[in-house]
This record gives sequence, C-alpha cells and structure tokens, in this order.
Amino acid sequence: MLIRKGTPADADRIAALHTASWRSAYATLMPAAYLQGPLAEEHREKWRTRTSALGADRLLLTAEEDGEVCGFLHLCTEDRRVHVDNLHVRPDRVGTGLGRRLLRRGFAWAATEYPGRDVFLEVLRGNDRAIVFYERQGGLRTAERPLRLAPGLVLDEIEYTWPAAQVGRLAEQEPQV
Repeated sequence: MLIRKGTPADADRIAALHTASWRSAYATLMPAAYLQGPLAEEHREKWRTRTSALGADRLLLTAEEDGEVCGFLHLCTEDRRVHVDNLHVRPDRVGTGLGRRLLRRGFAWAATEYPGRDVFLEVLRGNDRAIVFYERQGGLRTAERPLRLAPGLVLDEIEYTWPAAQVGRLAEQEPQV
C-alpha cells in the first residue's frame, strides 16, 4: 500500500471514492435521490477545486494499491485547530486498518506542521461504524450541531477532538509524510 500526497491529477479518483463511500455509509441517513443524483457531480467539482488549491495549510493523502485509490485523507487548518475534513476508504476496505493508518499520518503532519493545535472532525449522527472508529482512536466528543448538506437536507453531526498532547503521542506511532 502506497500512501502519498495527493495532487490535482487525483481529483476525479478521489471524488469517485468519496461518492462510493457516502453511498455506502449514508444509505440509511440520506435520501436515495440525493445519493444517486447530484452527489457525484458535487464531489467532482469539490475535489477539482480543492486539489487545485493545495498549499502549506492543507494535506491531502491518498492510499493506493495497484494504481487504484483505496482511501484518502484531507486536513486543513481552521479556528486555530487542524480539521480532518475528509477521511474515506473504499467500502470494501472498511475495517482493514487503512483508515487508522491515514488518520495517524494526518496526526503526524498536524504535530509537525502545527504543534500545539488540537485536531477535530465531524461525523454524522447515525454513522455508527465511524463513531465507534473515532472513539477507538481516542477522539473525545466535544460538540453536537445541525449540518445543512443541501436544501431541505439537515442532519445532526457530532464533533470529535484530539487534544494537541494526544495528537503528538499518536503521531509518534506512524511515520511522517
């Protein structure tokens, strides 16, 4: 498994994986019309824009095997913290340890580039598999709020935070990128 920094050339493959991940993980949380409708194009546009704007304040990692993107992680700085904006693995790779490896690589980047900053992310209420995963990785539930995903589509999200000292300890468990 090759884990490397993502580039603009990865945008469409990341968007496709992102869409497949949502369709699998959120099948019972979001309307099928949204998941099967505009989502794929929204993700293509989002990742083409994001990958064209990569800079020192962002990290995009892709995990590849045999030339196929199996997972990705996107982090950015926000509010004096580091935000795990996206962490997705191919649905058939869930539970293999790939998500943990990507998250720990992200912690290593945060500890090196932004020492002393907490790391946080949001997860949709009802995404029980992800909630269990983040809690096993030491995430602390720090907030809950509504999230507007599209017109008429509002779901509850839960924020998880890893305090800076914990990020540093977890970072030591993975090689830096």
